[in-house]
Amino acid sequence: MSSIEDLLTFIEEEDVRFIRLAFFDVFGIQRNISILPDHLPKVLKHGIEIDANALPGLTSTENRALYLRPDISSAKILPWRSVDGSVICMICDLFDQDQAVHPLDCRRMLKDAMKASADQDVYFDLSTQFEFYLFLLDETGRCTTRPLDQAGYMDVAPEDKGENIRRELCMTLGQMGLQPQASYHQCGPGQMEIDFHSSLPLQAADEASMFKWVVRTVSESNGLYADFGPKPIEGMPGNGMHIVMKFSSSMEQETIDHFLAGILAHISELTLFFNPGESSYERLGKQKAPDHVGWSTDHLHELIHIDRRNRRVAELRSPDPMCNPYLSFSLLIYAGLDGVEKKLPLEAPLNNSCDVGTIKRLPQCKQEAFGLAYESEWVRRFVPERMITLYR
Repeated sequence: MSSIEDLLTFIEEEDVRFIRLAFFDVFGIQRNISILPDHLPKVLKHGIEIDANALPGLTSTENRALYLRPDISSAKILPWRSVDGSVICMICDLFDQDQAVHPLDCRRMLKDAMKASADQDVYFDLSTQFEFYLFLLDETGRCTTRPLDQAGYMDVAPEDKGENIRRELCMTLGQMGLQPQASYHQCGPGQMEIDFHSSLPLQAADEASMFKWVVRTVSESNGLYADFGPKPIEGMPGNGMHIVMKFSSSMEQETIDHFLAGILAHISELTLFFNPGESSYERLGKQKAPDHVGWSTDHLHELIHIDRRNRRVAELRSPDPMCNPYLSFSLLIYAGLDGVEKKLPLEAPLNNSCDVGTIKRLPQCKQEAFGLAYESEWVRRFVPERMITLYR
């Protein structure tokens, strides 16, 4: 939908009775306020005020009011319908009382990054590959430590007991207009993966952000708890959120290489945002999760894997599902653009003959990652100091 008139017609035709207005804080955690359709025209025009001081990281500057304004292009019908009529959800942008964008609105940051990319004629789509564990709930609805099954990588039923719920998840996502591409059992017991089709970075971030909510909702209705934590089970594979970049066919390969070189140049100071939890660093360097800074076409588990059959496709494998997709995608774009602007060379790939002791490693703990981000003048160009501090 591209206009308010289209949206209002859609609401009437679909008998919408309830509207959820979703927004995301600086950590990518979804928040929500619900309104009735009669109130929507006013909200679309003026926004709806919220108490930002009650939300970490969204405290208004100078105690000014904070308003949500829904993005009509993000409207989705929720498959879990109410008894009477339909429910839709829209993602909101954040503004102050003077209609200025909020400085910590990460969705706005991503829009700015996309504009900067277009200004440099750098075009690409993004997609995400999410890993998560499914644990059984007890009779009171609390999460247990018992995974759904004991299956392994790409197992099938009866060992794989997640086949039906993955199918339900993909169908639910499809009904919402999201774009799942593939699903299968990952290496850990009860560990699943769902991959998305590629799309423009803003759409990809919207889908990634909504995805976790859908998975948790559908899982709970099936007596399960979906855990996106980086390391839910000690000694078992952690959860990653791999980011796949598909560059436009109009771009020169040399420009793509500069872009990837920019990501490698800044990855250490960005790790705090890609891996925001203490347990994030228990995952890196173990069970296929990368901790060396480099790339490869031959090895699937390096930090950046470039498709040997199509060098326009590259996958960043260090981020985990607890990151904020809007912030992560923004910083990924800016890092790549810095490489393009400076014409940074893409160093030689990592291979079996490399001396591991000489290869630069990612930060080994959150404290180290915070220090690198906080002291980085480059990071401060894009991330306000108070946002960096919130990630301490």
